[in-house]
Parts: sequence; structure tokens; C-alpha cells
Amino acid sequence: MSALVTREDKDGLALLTLNRPDKLNSLTVGMFRELRAHVIALKKDETIGCVVLRGAGRCFSAGHDLGDIAEGEKVPSPGWHSETLRMLETLPQPVIAAVHGHCYTGALEVALAADFIIAADTAKFGDTHAKWALTPIWGMSQRLPRRVGVATAKRLMFTAEMIDAAEALRIGLAEQVVAADGFDAAIDALARQILANSPFSHAANKRLLEATDARDMDSGLQWEILRNEGVGPDMQARIGAFMRKD
Repeated sequence: MSALVTREDKDGLALLTLNRPDKLNSLTVGMFRELRAHVIALKKDETIGCVVLRGAGRCFSAGHDLGDIAEGEKVPSPGWHSETLRMLETLPQPVIAAVHGHCYTGALEVALAADFIIAADTAKFGDTHAKWALTPIWGMSQRLPRRVGVATAKRLMFTAEMIDAAEALRIGLAEQVVAADGFDAAIDALARQILANSPFSHAANKRLLEATDARDMDSGLQWEILRNEGVGPDMQARIGAFMRKD
């Protein structure tokens, strides 16, 4: 049986792929179980400096598998899906969600747990919880308004509207839109830019941004000063290499 989530490592980059293309990568407990195992492994893997999450085949993911929902899917514990995405979100490495094709509802909740979303120009986004008389339980109500603002989040949640990549970029849901025929190359180039910089700084900056999100300016500035993590073990080598180039 093929892995439901695959991992491929290359020169410090880990590529996680949702691998159920015949079902448009619709999300099941089994997929989340494998995703969770990869996330746990990545947290301890100091050889990896950046993570890309994407889907196999025609799309990122069409969302939560409605068949699993209808059958009353069995999860290991209450909030287990949300906990898994929180683990992904708090990885020390920068995480890029590379979205092409469908990215609906549960899939959008997964993508929002990444540090940012890069979209192919074929990408389509939407939150259809209300269409099926469902309510979010994987993080939509918390991450979507933080990404796009409360009013825009309400519009997307109340209308179940599907939006294209250009609109996702306009509202701040996606960070960048790339032509589909150059998508893989663009994602790799962005990951290489990230990998060229200090993993110490990336991890420290992620913790700083997480800790001060939604704080008032003064308390955030105080946190930045008083909880500053200092300099990384690679600082001297990086400065030395720069000086030698001159």
C-alpha cells in the first residue's frame, strides 16, 4: 500500500506530499496519522531547514473526506486533527504550503497551518463548512481571520464562495501566485532562499512572532527585548564568509 503522505529530502529541504491523488487528496484520519508522524520526525531533524507541503496529482486537496465524516470517523482523541496542525504550525523550520488546484475547507485549514501559502495560478480556495451544515474544528475560525481579517473571513465562511489565486493574493490569503508551468521551480527557488539563511534565526523568529501575535505594541517590544534569544552558533561563520568575499 502506498504511503498517504510521502517525504522526500533534498539538500536541507523536506517535501511532504499528500498522496491520495485518485481521491483528490481528500483528507482522512489515515492521512493525518502519517502527516503527524512526519511532523514529529521533522521537529527533531536538524538536517532540515525548510518544509514544503503540497499535493500529488491534480490538486493540493479537495478537503476533508465527506465519506469519513458520514461514517463517523474515529480519531485517537478529541481535537486530534487540530493538535496535529498546531504541531505543524510550530515546527522550528519555515513551512510553505504549495497549493495548486483545489484547496477547500479542511484542506484550507491544513494550508493555513503553514507559515505562508504560495499558489499556482490554477489554485481555487474556499471554506464550505456552512454548505454542509458543519462548523470548523481544525483551526479555520482562528487562522483565517488572522490571515485575511475578520470581515473577509466572515464573507468567505458565510458565502462558501470559491475564490481564485488572484483573489487569494489580493486578500492576503496567498503570499505569491506563480504560473502553473513554473510552479515547481518557483517553490524550489523560494525554499533555497530560505535555506541560505540561518536556521537559528528562523526558529527564533517563529517563536517571537508566535509569542507576540495580537499583543499591543509596547508589550510586544518588551517581549522582543527581554526574551531575545541572542545570536546563533553560525553567526561568526556567516559573518566571516561575508567578509572574505570582499
